[in-house]
Amino acid sequence: MTSAELLPVDEHGLIRREGALAAGWSDAMIQSAIRRGELIRMAQGVYVGADPGFVTREGADRLYLMRGIATVTCVRSSGDVVLSHQSAAAVHGMHLLKPDQRRVHVTRNAKSGGGVRGGRHVHALQLSDDDVVEIGGVPTTSAARTAVDVAISDATFAQALTVFDAALARGVPRTELIAQLERRRCHGVRTARRALASATSLSESVGESWSRAQMIEAGIRLPRLQCAHVVEGHEYRSDFDWDCRLVGEFDGRVKYGRLRRPGETVAQSVIREKDREDLLRSAGIMVVRWTWSDLENGLMVPRVAKWLGNFHLLPARSH
Repeated sequence: MTSAELLPVDEHGLIRREGALAAGWSDAMIQSAIRRGELIRMAQGVYVGADPGFVTREGADRLYLMRGIATVTCVRSSGDVVLSHQSAAAVHGMHLLKPDQRRVHVTRNAKSGGGVRGGRHVHALQLSDDDVVEIGGVPTTSAARTAVDVAISDATFAQALTVFDAALARGVPRTELIAQLERRRCHGVRTARRALASATSLSESVGESWSRAQMIEAGIRLPRLQCAHVVEGHEYRSDFDWDCRLVGEFDGRVKYGRLRRPGETVAQSVIREKDREDLLRSAGIMVVRWTWSDLENGLMVPRVAKWLGNFHLLPARSH
């Protein structure tokens, strides 16, 4: 255990300078701990204890969330400032497609005064009372406002679809998202509107949303989502389904972790998934799988299109 691990943390897991000083530390000791890699500076006077888990994707997301909380609490005193855009999405638990975590995004309720300053992107935008909420004491834009901000901020169709899927999955009414979009007259609105028209609450991961975005942009026939199949008395749910003849599955890195039952090993989960796939095939249902790498390299659409052709399911559904 390092000495930094004995420092008091707040409800967000952050170490505040005043708390460290009250615990007998000095500014010189804090700087020394930073140089040793025991503390990570989040914002002025705010730190977090170093954690090996921060190198993982999930750990990086957690660190970005904590950096956002640290930043907004530091700048809050200088004006009406709240976390916004992808930093607010982190607070709301909305996972994004390829988020840029180099900067924390905050919005100042003003017509001017925005800009990029170091690791902080300050947006000068007008906020209504309904646009601002507090989550765990953290001032942030509302879920609907956050989703629309992300969708119109230089986002691709896939990125906009992903954030709208995430918002709908968390219970944000589509009417609120539409109302937010109707108030905007900036670049990116057209793409965001097209994405919202195709968004659904049934998508369960970023990979599933990105898969559907690629299908939409390629113009291939769109599947039904999260369909149940009953084979030999067992019910199975698929990510994507075309007429109960072709099933599509996105295999993300956390896929089997999500499907593992209590006390079940990863190997047992993989075997159970293979048995499930064999049963579906015995019922005449073909299963096609793809990974994140397949999405990155544009391999998913040709693979799915090939099987749609084999089953004479090629005509694209209008969207």
